[in-house]
Amino acid sequence: MPLYDYSYNLIAENLELFRFFYSMLIAFICLVVVVKTDRLFKISAHQGIRYFRNAFFFYGVAFVLRYCLTDIPYFFLVRAVFQFFMIMAGFFLLYSLLWKKFETNEKNKSSFFNPVIFLFYLITIIIILLDYLWNVYTFMFLSQILLFGLASIISCINYKKNGEKHKFLGLYFVIMILSFFAWFLNFVFGNYLGWQLKWLANIYALNTIVFLVFLYEVIKLTRKQD
Repeated sequence: MPLYDYSYNLIAENLELFRFFYSMLIAFICLVVVVKTDRLFKISAHQGIRYFRNAFFFYGVAFVLRYCLTDIPYFFLVRAVFQFFMIMAGFFLLYSLLWKKFETNEKNKSSFFNPVIFLFYLITIIIILLDYLWNVYTFMFLSQILLFGLASIISCINYKKNGEKHKFLGLYFVIMILSFFAWFLNFVFGNYLGWQLKWLANIYALNTIVFLVFLYEVIKLTRKQD
């Protein structure tokens, strides 16, 4: 039996354990990123870092809830809470690239409660309600495809402008592209092809790579500050 077939069979036989370790790994990565970026923000007072930190806080909460709340009978409530944190994480990540267009660098301004973020909350709630009414995840998938498509374009522009000074911008662009394809694959398989174990495992692997690269870059940046 080829190694990859053996790996998939092993996952299939221990699927619940696999999902647990996957969720906890992503949650742990998010925790480290939040702690590290919060320290960077306190040193630099850069608003973009604060929104970047918020994104991973929301991702971490989403992955913990995704696993811990699966047995609760109120499926819509569990699904709505999970979607809320996932969608808002994408909005925070995009806004970490756009915040200068909408606000000045005010240290005391809340990064969770301001007019733009309230608008994102409202859009997120609308997306959740639309998915509920049609009993799909399509609107969440499409919103994230759009968000990461925009983030990829913005990251590409930033890299072309400042790539020579800030080498991490190129990697950031690559991460946005990978995230875009991860959500695109979620959309395609969730709506048209069906969730086969092999594809699900590959998407999980892609997501893990994206989060690990983020973790690597954040650790590298904090070491430079030290």
